[in-house]
Amino acid sequence: MSRRTAFVTGAGRGVGRAIALRFARDGYAVAAAGRSGEYLAQVSEALAATGVDVLPILCDVAVREDVTRAVAEAEQQLGPIDVLVNNAGVSESAPFATMDDELWERMLAVNLSGTYYCMRAVIPGMFARHRGRVINIASAAGKVGFAYTAAYVASKHGVLGLTRAVALEAHTRGVTVNAICPGWLNTGMTVNAIERIVAKTGRTTDDVRQTLEEMNPQKRLIEPEEVADVAAFLASPAADGVNGQAIDV
Repeated sequence: MSRRTAFVTGAGRGVGRAIALRFARDGYAVAAAGRSGEYLAQVSEALAATGVDVLPILCDVAVREDVTRAVAEAEQQLGPIDVLVNNAGVSESAPFATMDDELWERMLAVNLSGTYYCMRAVIPGMFARHRGRVINIASAAGKVGFAYTAAYVASKHGVLGLTRAVALEAHTRGVTVNAICPGWLNTGMTVNAIERIVAKTGRTTDDVRQTLEEMNPQKRLIEPEEVADVAAFLASPAADGVNGQAIDV
């Protein structure tokens, strides 16, 4: 079997790190993209320990030129991209009536435009080769909505619409486009959210954490590795017929 290559954004920590490691263990060469050189160095060391080829790439997905450069570098050094995982994301909260435009623009720039830029850079090659998997990490919030997170929810809802629309163009070209919608995760992003809620409400950390756990059907926080397992399935031959779906975790 020829070498397979996965391009993972936001790969330095959390879900992105777990997905990058899972693909490395499955034998993929991994292009690990992110904005923090420190986190990329750490994940690259862990990836290299699996024995696969690894390429850390500094990239801000909100900047189209960064994405174009990163994709070209990955394909030059690791070969054509077989799996694109759009995981890079940011989350902030604010009451809608007082939310500033800059917060809105930040959420859409990273979460939605960043996903679009990566898809736009990678999918034409996938279509030409008649093979590929695109996996967008969306959010349960994009399906149901959460108070005080209008910009984040809108951006993730946009990711779901983008996923479904492009999937309809991809299904006859050997490419699938799917989304994964995690609930509250056991990651640094959730820790930051808990801290913001504690600061604004005066509630205890344990109380807020329990509230978030109760919002998940499992009544606990989701581990990043559980999301990585679903991503690995979507990249596998077993998921050839799965397209345009938004899978809850």
